[in-house]
Amino acid sequence: MTMSVEEFEEAVGDSLDLVPAPLMARLDNVVFLVEDEPPPEDPDLLGLYDGIPLTERDWGAQLPDRIFVYRGPLLRMCADREELLDEIAVTVVHEIAHHFGIDDDRLHELGWG
Repeated sequence: MTMSVEEFEEAVGDSLDLVPAPLMARLDNVVFLVEDEPPPEDPDLLGLYDGIPLTERDWGAQLPDRIFVYRGPLLRMCADREELLDEIAVTVVHEIAHHFGIDDDRLHELGWG
């Protein structure tokens, strides 16, 4: 599967547009970043939440949380554009859920693993 960086970034943006507005409004101090590849120690990682979940914050000044979406692994795992767009959307929702303090086990139970 191939997709230009620009198309991929647009697909991530489209996925964010699908997140319900009330949920997006509750995101606090978060930036979304598209990277080509994940850290070498986890080459199959699709996305990563790097920050302090809302459920654990002390509400003092802090750096923005970061949500990474990794282009390379997503492109390699998907056979066609439709599958890729679905996987990008799942990855975006999955990482946003971590911002709200939902762990991987619960996400898997909910079908967002």
